[in-house]
Amino acid sequence: MKFRTVETSFKGAPKHWVGDGFYVSQYFPQARDLTYRFSPFVLLDYNAPHYFSSETTRLGVGAHPHRGFETVTIDYAGSLEHHDNKGNHGILHPGDVQWMTAGSGVMHKEYHETEFAKKGGVLHMVQLWVNLPQKDKMTTPRYQTLTKSAMGHVDLVNNSGHVSVIAGHFDNVQGPAQTFSQIDVYNVYLNDKGTVDIAEPKNYNTGILVISGEVVINEATTYSEGDFILFNNEEGIIRAAAQGDAVLLVLAGQSLDEDVVAYGPFVMNTKEQIEQAFIDFNNGKFGTEDF
Repeated sequence: MKFRTVETSFKGAPKHWVGDGFYVSQYFPQARDLTYRFSPFVLLDYNAPHYFSSETTRLGVGAHPHRGFETVTIDYAGSLEHHDNKGNHGILHPGDVQWMTAGSGVMHKEYHETEFAKKGGVLHMVQLWVNLPQKDKMTTPRYQTLTKSAMGHVDLVNNSGHVSVIAGHFDNVQGPAQTFSQIDVYNVYLNDKGTVDIAEPKNYNTGILVISGEVVINEATTYSEGDFILFNNEEGIIRAAAQGDAVLLVLAGQSLDEDVVAYGPFVMNTKEQIEQAFIDFNNGKFGTEDF
């Protein structure tokens, strides 16, 4: 049995507010610049469990633009709501995922869902930015609400737990997300003393964020909630054994091997394309902010 070895592990940057509704730690690019090393993933914000009191006005992030990539919001606790100026609207509950392809340009806003805002409670979520290949940068924007029940489901042997597949595959079970990049994204829910063997192609950049609990990786090192583990690109499995119940977010994908220029809400291939995105936004080509 050959294990895929750990290249490095780290925690995210100090927490900061995104708007007034999300209290996040940024793992990359702020804590670590993994722009090329972890392509096609370009950003990971982690909102660890955070309690919000009952709100008289809903908290969140107001209308803002994106171009050139996809935003992926994964909900573990609490409920969120999304609107964009293409007419899309979605509500996320625990286990659900929102997958928005910004493509050529979209305005959107995210905030606490109405009933969650009224009652208050714990919010626990991840937001990823997944880069679009150069040929798809200016694709027509689209929106996918992926419910918990729609996820690919794999029961692990020996009552170890289960896997919820969002995108790509795990153990030949496919997730519902339609993607442009070759990626696997899934949550592993491990019971106490449960074990999972993760096998990703050696050319896939592969990492794990420990969402909750503690796990021993490759029968060697213990990692706990908030640790991000980056693996070397080599043949071998990743074995995770839980010490108590644990949840892992697995991210794996084939590098795009393209230039990346990211600034603010845009991710493109050249500085000139970034400048054009700002020109287009300022000239109203992204559409109205009133939606």
